[in-house]
Order: sequence, then C-alpha cells, then structure tokens
Amino acid sequence: MKIRAIDHIGIAVRDLEASLARWTALFRAKSGPIEEIAERRVRLAKLNFLEGPAVELVSPLGDASPLLKFLEERGEGIHHFCFEVENIEAMMEELKRAGVQFVSEKPQLGTSGSLIAFVHPRNLNGVLVELKEDRTKRRGKRTLSKSIRQK
Repeated sequence: MKIRAIDHIGIAVRDLEASLARWTALFRAKSGPIEEIAERRVRLAKLNFLEGPAVELVSPLGDASPLLKFLEERGEGIHHFCFEVENIEAMMEELKRAGVQFVSEKPQLGTSGSLIAFVHPRNLNGVLVELKEDRTKRRGKRTLSKSIRQK
C-alpha cells in the first residue's frame, strides 16, 4: 500500500464563490477553476499554497446533493481529507481485505480526470477519507479496469 501524500483537505461550504473570494483574499492562495462534478452533485475549487496540501472548497450542486444533507446536519466546515495513492484499485483491494468499507465499491472519476474513492467514515473514527489516484503521475501504461471505463 503506497500513499504519496495528503493531497487536500475538503471544506464543505454553502456559497462557493463567496468562500473562494474570502479564502483567496485572506490567505493569498492560488485558486484553480471551479469544477462541477455532476455524478457526485458537487461544485468545487482548489486553493493551492506554496507548500503542503491544497484546500478544496466543496458546495452542493442541486437539491439532490449528498453534501446538502451534510451541511444541514453539521454546517460548514471540514468535510474530508484526501490521500494521494499510486494505484487506487490495489489500495482499495488491500483495504477491503482488512475489512474496510467504501462509500462506493469502485473508483469514480474525480477532478481533472483523477480516480477517487471514499472510505466510509465508520471505518476511521467518523472521518471521511478520500483516496485519489492522479492518472497523470501513473507509471507505465496501466489501463483502467473495464468497470471504471464503462462509467
């Protein structure tokens, strides 16, 4: 099992544009573009700093967004943190063998074409952990499994 780094910390926000303006002004962070991920029903933007993990501001996309329930129950704040991994499918298989459950059984497409999977919070002291494979850093020509390509 190989974890490269902590990639980002996800912050749930109600108003992405207002939050993005505040965070960039206060911390002089460099903002990436706002992305919509329709499959996950979220809008997000990453804030990058000179060093360390990014901050990902995440807001609901529509009334059916699971993030809306999170905001209603817990309010704005830390939602998850993300480990960058070398091979998400191998990491998931290893964790499943150790009894870890995931929010979805197979990796999904994330930002910038990455592959992501969320570990269910009941496995890690109530913390939602995201695993992310940045396919631009992939060694060799490993191909996606058929189940991921079909999504």
